[in-house]
Amino acid sequence: MKFILLILLNTYFSVKAFSQTGTDEKAAIKKLLETESSTWRSGNLQAHAACWQIRPYSRILASTPEGKTFDINPEIMINPPAGMMGKGGNAVNSNYRFSINGSSAWVSHDEISTAADGKKSYSYEIRMLEKVNGSWKLVGQSIHVYKAE
Repeated sequence: MKFILLILLNTYFSVKAFSQTGTDEKAAIKKLLETESSTWRSGNLQAHAACWQIRPYSRILASTPEGKTFDINPEIMINPPAGMMGKGGNAVNSNYRFSINGSSAWVSHDEISTAADGKKSYSYEIRMLEKVNGSWKLVGQSIHVYKAE
C-alpha cells in the first residue's frame, strides 16, 4: 500500500512540476513576443535585436491580403534600414497556441496592429523560437496579413 501511495505521489508531483514549467515557458514566450512588438514600434533597436537570434536557417515569410508573398532577410530584425522602425502604434496578440519541446518552440497567434494614425491591420502569425543561454529568442516567423470582414 505504501509503495502504491509513493508511486501516486511521485506521479502527481512530476505532472505538477511539468505543468508549472510549461506555464512558465508560455509566459516567458508571450512576454518576449510582446516586447518584440513594442520595441519595433517604439524604435528601440537594441531591445528589439535582443529578442532575436539570427541563425543560418532563419527565415521571415510574409503575405499580403492581395496574395503577394515576401521572403524577408532576417537581418532586418537586428539591423533595419533607417526609418523602418519607430513609427508608433501598438499591437495586441491573442489566441496563442504553443508547441514547446525542450529548447525549441513554435507559437501561433492572431495580431491586431494599430498604427499611429489609428489604422488597424490584422494578421495570423507563426513564430519559431529557440532557448539561447536560458532565454527564449525568435529565430523565424511567418506573417499573414488579412482583411477583417
